[in-house]
Amino acid sequence: MILEIAEIYIRPNTQPAFESAIRESVDKYISKAKGFISFELQKSIEDETRYIFLIQWETLEDHTIGFRQSEQFQYHRELISPYFAKDPFVHHFNRRF
Repeated sequence: MILEIAEIYIRPNTQPAFESAIRESVDKYISKAKGFISFELQKSIEDETRYIFLIQWETLEDHTIGFRQSEQFQYHRELISPYFAKDPFVHHFNRRF
């Protein structure tokens, strides 16, 4: 299993619309991708414009090739990118314990 962690900063006063767009994207695109396992969206307590988007994938390639190079990824980005204050920072992790 691979954990994708995306740190996302959004424009002020767009939180409800951003959260709605993420939910729509997960329902329509991300959850239907090969290798998708689960997701969480966490909102910062100290900074209401900062989110952590966690997605579990079966393999790294399921995310980086299967999803990121798909048409569904383009639709996903069209839904959520209007809310970005800057580009998300994305990293992938392997569970150790």
